[in-house]
Amino acid sequence: MSSLLAWGLVLAAGALEVAMAFALKASDGGTRPLPSVLALVTALGSIWLLATAVRALPLGVAYAVWTGIGAVGVTLVGMLAFAEAPSVARLVFMALVFVGIVGLKVSQ
Repeated sequence: MSSLLAWGLVLAAGALEVAMAFALKASDGGTRPLPSVLALVTALGSIWLLATAVRALPLGVAYAVWTGIGAVGVTLVGMLAFAEAPSVARLVFMALVFVGIVGLKVSQ
């Protein structure tokens, strides 16, 4: 597998992490069946894509990128879809996560 394809899988896995969090919120604590199943399916898909990608990528960097996409993505979804209050501090710390991920990738 090419490195480019593997990084594409990590990006897709991160996107599924964001979808999983959205579905978890919609599941209302697991009381709504469809969003609950969607959360489970997206979580499994995300882990499978990451597991496939780390065959060709360094585990630590791939995992950091995956979790960073999830953390920043879920925070943005919270602000955009659930009216969670954006603040300068939240935006600064999301930027720091992003800078840390880029730094790990560049330094590999």
